[in-house]
This record gives sequence, C-alpha cells and structure tokens, in this order.
Amino acid sequence: MKKLLLATASAALMAGTAFAGGHSNEVKIGVILGFTGPIESLTPHMADGAELAMKEVTDSGLLLGGKTVTSVRADSTCVDSAAATAAAERLVTSDGVKAIMGADCSGVTGAILSNVAVPNGIVMISPSATSPALSTAEDNGLFFRTAPSDARQGVVMSDILMEQGIKSVALTYTNNDYGKGLADAFQAAYEAAGGTVTISAAHEDGKADYSAEVGALAAAGGDRLVVAGYIDQGGAGIVRAALDTGAFDTFHFPDGMIGSALAENFGADINGSTGQHPGTDSPGAAKYEAMVNGAFEATSPFSPESYDAAALIMLAMQAAGSANSEDFKGKVMEVANAPGEQIFPGELAKALKILADGGDIDYVGATAVELIGPGESAGNYREIIVKDGKIETASYR
Repeated sequence: MKKLLLATASAALMAGTAFAGGHSNEVKIGVILGFTGPIESLTPHMADGAELAMKEVTDSGLLLGGKTVTSVRADSTCVDSAAATAAAERLVTSDGVKAIMGADCSGVTGAILSNVAVPNGIVMISPSATSPALSTAEDNGLFFRTAPSDARQGVVMSDILMEQGIKSVALTYTNNDYGKGLADAFQAAYEAAGGTVTISAAHEDGKADYSAEVGALAAAGGDRLVVAGYIDQGGAGIVRAALDTGAFDTFHFPDGMIGSALAENFGADINGSTGQHPGTDSPGAAKYEAMVNGAFEATSPFSPESYDAAALIMLAMQAAGSANSEDFKGKVMEVANAPGEQIFPGELAKALKILADGGDIDYVGATAVELIGPGESAGNYREIIVKDGKIETASYR
C-alpha cells in the first residue's frame, strides 16, 4: 500500500493538465492544498489521506454503478488568494472536477468559495479552514468543513492554559484571516475566563528576522507566548527568535504550528510547551491509523479530516445518485449525521452499498464526524505537550 500511495501522490502532484481528457466512467475530485507555502510540511499527509479514501471507493467498484475516482491536485499556496483562485478555476474549467477537497488555509478557502465554487456550483469540503468568518459566508449550500471553527478552538486553548495555571500570555498571530480570527476568539475566551493578554500583535510571514516582533512581545511580558502562526513560516521564525534571545522558553501552539517539523526544528528547546489541533481518540482514529499503516503520517494535523472530507463527497454523490454538485450538495449533511448505520474508515464500500440499496448511513469516519449549523464540524481536539523534544498527547477534548 505504501508504495502505491507514494506513487499515486508523486504522479498526481502536478496533475492539472494530465487528466484534462477524462472519460465518462471517471469522477474527478480536486485536491487543492498548500503544497508550497507556510504549511507545506503538513499538506502531503492531508492529500494522501483524501486520496486514500478515493482509492478505497474506486477499489470497491460501487460508486454510481462502478465509476472510478481520480484525484487532481492543485496548489493553493495557503496564502496567495489570486494564485489559489486561478488554480481552482483550472480544476473546474480545464480539468472538469465535480467537487473540491480543500482548500486548506482560511483566506484562500474563502477566495475560492466566492470566486470559483459558488459561481460554478461546485461543492467544497475543507479539512482545515477554521476561520469563524467562514461560518457565515455566502455559499449557496456548497461549502462544508470537517475541521471545527476557531471560535471553538479559542475556547479550548483558553481552557488548557487556565487549567495549567497560566494567567497571562503574550499573543502573536499571522496577519491573515486565520491568524486574526483565531487570535480574537482566543483573547475573548481567555479574558472572559480571567486571563490577561499582555499584547496581541500581528506578524508577517516571509521575514528573515523577527527580533523586533519578539522584542515587543518580551517587553509586554506574560507567563507564556502564544504563537498563532505557521510552522513552515513566520511562526517558526518567532519561536526561533524568542529562544535565541531568551525572551520566552515555553509556548502555546494552535493547529497551524503543530506537525513533525515543530519537533524537528526545536526539539527539547521547547520542552513544556503545549498546544492543540483538531483530533479525536474515537475508534475511527485508530482504524484510520491502521489503514495508513505507516505509508504517511496518519496523525499529522488535518490528515484524518482530509480522508473524511473526501469520503463525505463521494458518499453524498452515492446518496444523490449523481456526481453533479447541485444534485448531491443537499446530501452531505444527511450522510454525515444520524440516523443510519455508523461508518468508519475502511468501510466505504459498505456505506456505498447501503446507500445504493436505499438505506441510511451515519458517517463517523476518522474524526467522529458530526456536522452542525452551516455544515461544519462540531469539534474535537487533541491536546499536546512537548516532552524530551517530542510531541506527545496530553488528552482529548
């Protein structure tokens, strides 16, 4: 499986033009993620998760009478809305995708939604765009997400810090929709709980030197530095400058900062630091990890959410009897929630058969999926702590 997955990933990375022809027995799904940019160390595991679900469905031969599913990858860059919009437009107009698994970062996701998905009537399910603003975006019923809103993450982050006795923090955030939305949600929750944010300051990605930003954060003080940034960009620069100057030695990391690169870059230097990212200890999480079997990082942030996002797209298609977004958009919430037979990773063939026979399913998936309100995850989180230079699970919330 590992060789097959890696080969598929390599072949598909720049597949925008390779699959332009297609045929009637093929359903194309776009996978648009930041393969370059500030979370590029996370996105390969996300894409592999989505494509694992697609392979599972294709191998079953049960989707819409035996259609195969093809992944078409595109680069969102995570931060360049114009480039992301152009890439998504190519997915729809040139490649003929029927739905989009993605995007990843909130700003580019919003841009693709308003400029491409809504005008073309294309369903999008994001595994990782968490800005609270997306909850109220005009989407014509086309947008869903398997990651919870940062309105929820802000509360969880506040709870973790208060329970640890951290009563004051300095806060820095990447200057975009994700960073600002999360920073605002966290500050509101933390202050309501009795905590003090000594400073809330944006930082720009792509700088070589963050000593000025860290100087301001250090001057404001705080028991811990909260870094709502990106692990492959400015967030890492902030941490490095803080460590080099001795300004802070423990940190709290939201989801955009957590991944294998965090431990690789900083190791024991950040021992005692904490954080959280969407995750669950549900039975589905263990089943997903067993399915992946080491082919990629199954526990990497948003990888299981990506599997679930792709699975929901295909199951909604089956429930509607159509691969057209306008036909199946109304089925996403139905297949994601009760009533119906619970479906876990590795059981997509079973789900497809139940739906083909007119039955109901409750897709639980790898992340205990439950979609609420405007089609977003109710929210479960994995709390982490850095011990001996490694990221360990502290609890689930």
